[in-house]
Amino acid sequence: MTNLTDMTTKPSRSTMKLPPNLDAACWDQLEPLYAQLNGRQISSAKDLEQLILDRSDLDAAADEAQANLYIAMTCHTNDDARRGAFLKFVQDVEPNLRTTGAELDRKIVESPFAKQLDAKRYETYLRAMRQEVRLFRAENVPLQTEATTFDQEYSKICGAMSVTFDGKEQTMPQMARYAESTDRSVREESWTVVSARRLRDRDEIDGIYDKLISLRHRMGLNAGFNDYRDFQHERMLRFDYKPADCKKFHQAIEETCVPLMRDLHRQRAKALGLKTLKPWDLKVDLRGRQPLRPFADTTQLIERTSRAFHRLDAELGVMFDSMRTGSCLDLETRPGKAPGGYQYQRQQSRLPFIFMNAAGLQRDLTTMVHEAGHAFHSLLSKNDPILAYRGSPIEFAEVASMSMELLTFPQLDEFYTEEESARARRDQLEGLATLLPWVATIDAFQHWVYTNPGHTRAQRSAHWVELNDRFGGDVDWSGNEETLASLWHRQLHLFGSPFYYVEYGIAQLGALQMWRQARRDPKAALANYKRALALGGSRPLPDLFTSAGLTFDFGPETVRGLMEEVQTELASIPA
Repeated sequence: MTNLTDMTTKPSRSTMKLPPNLDAACWDQLEPLYAQLNGRQISSAKDLEQLILDRSDLDAAADEAQANLYIAMTCHTNDDARRGAFLKFVQDVEPNLRTTGAELDRKIVESPFAKQLDAKRYETYLRAMRQEVRLFRAENVPLQTEATTFDQEYSKICGAMSVTFDGKEQTMPQMARYAESTDRSVREESWTVVSARRLRDRDEIDGIYDKLISLRHRMGLNAGFNDYRDFQHERMLRFDYKPADCKKFHQAIEETCVPLMRDLHRQRAKALGLKTLKPWDLKVDLRGRQPLRPFADTTQLIERTSRAFHRLDAELGVMFDSMRTGSCLDLETRPGKAPGGYQYQRQQSRLPFIFMNAAGLQRDLTTMVHEAGHAFHSLLSKNDPILAYRGSPIEFAEVASMSMELLTFPQLDEFYTEEESARARRDQLEGLATLLPWVATIDAFQHWVYTNPGHTRAQRSAHWVELNDRFGGDVDWSGNEETLASLWHRQLHLFGSPFYYVEYGIAQLGALQMWRQARRDPKAALANYKRALALGGSRPLPDLFTSAGLTFDFGPETVRGLMEEVQTELASIPA
């Protein structure tokens, strides 16, 4: 196999000297630096390359300023000062960055010396930049700012959600523990309390989404598209597949994964002695065993995760330990904290940050290793002098994280007994049968929403329910129809990262291929994994898959073959 790492020769580093006390959250301080770059004379390919490198350093400073403000805001959505500081950046700095960035993009791609740059080194960079230039519209800049503001309103609403249950106030992530209770009445009561709390904000969340749909439709029209769906697919640099391919992927999931999920649900109902499953019956252990509790607190989570990574691979273990300092981790759930989990690379200091809402659940362990996979990706590619190459297409970025969920199977004994480790593996593999249909549901939902921008809320809810009929499990929602119709409110990507979700499905197929490699040759699999991650975004998406020994394909045959392997493994693990 070709070693793609050897295909790129990295140029010298930036020569731009940033002011030592630069406040990159202040446009007045950034503006003269960007003006200097935009006014620079380019007389050779070497000059152009130096412009690219110098711009990367300045962009990295601005990117990290935004990252720090976003991190501070999501860690404390109830802190008006933090939220105000982030929104000030979004409203005052980000629009200027977009505009001046577009000018620099054009300066670079329209330079006569662009053709003289090393083709292998700059192929991916220039292709992406040409697409950015083609799609940029100045009139969309304020619309994007407004959309970000609405997304922050959504995060604030979700961060404020809590309920009183079991004698104390608890966040939504903390309430997830009760879904695993062996007492069905406790499961039902906790589920009902959480659902009622979420429904209290239904109208406000629907209103935010209405505004986002309207804004985004205008963006698509401004760029010359018939709808936002087609505009966003091109804006996300999806050079290797189109909306029609996504719909074929939905079909493959419907034909292959949905039957498996529904069969697992029927087995669950039988094991629990139920005629039908209700939504609060999906997490409890089938044999009435106590829920899996991989750690007591975040200190223990960090310690056990460190040992697991050191056993998996010494280099990855050292990388994980490097995050135990430098304010790289915020793991525990608390009131006012934004929902979900993420990894954010601070591009100037090259330090990753992991955010999550740990409540002591198996899914928290999954989130920990998932986000660590993203951090490994950031750390392995951090030395590339070109900022754009210190990230990668989302479809491959998620391979980095999802693979870790599976590659760490042999190290689960750091958290569990042998029997519990088997339960955790089974839960993870069964979850794949649920994840892929959910990916198809969320992606298909967005295809419909943005190609039918004039829909009503009632029509939107009805379509969501239709998609549940198509991709959902064998679960009885009678009596809880309102909750079902609003279930999509919980998917934060719909609000802040439109159309960022099908990537999870594509990446899951890559992660399963990586898992298959590791079962046959763990050492070779990890070598492939690290080599591919070190490339960052310097190669086209199919090449990144190839460098990891994977096939970039999400057609029905690939889906079927991988799910058959999952079924075979499930058959070997007791329920």
